[in-house]
Amino acid sequence: MKRDYSTFPDDENGDILWGMASDGDKLDTPREIDFSVVFPTEEFALKFAVHLLRNEQKISFSSYDGKSGFPWQVQVHPVMPAKHKNITGFEQLLAKHASPMGGINDGWGCFAQE
Repeated sequence: MKRDYSTFPDDENGDILWGMASDGDKLDTPREIDFSVVFPTEEFALKFAVHLLRNEQKISFSSYDGKSGFPWQVQVHPVMPAKHKNITGFEQLLAKHASPMGGINDGWGCFAQE
């Protein structure tokens, strides 16, 4: 199968999704996708978590040791098809709301749907 760059752009998300599709994942099938946003303080992480809860998002909150200077993590778990537009758009939305509080995106992941 040849990579279609309009579906799988030449960026990190496109590369990941292309790999998933090449492994047989049915990207059109909605699934829970876990987006991680990390923060320098517990106060800002909690503030962001409350913002997401008020917007009816499913979240997880925990301490985090995966990124120096960012010891708090909020994970958001929307259900959506694993499409580049969906993932990149959701990351941009998270960044828009997290950056004023010092938060940064720290990746996403999901289980394959075959």
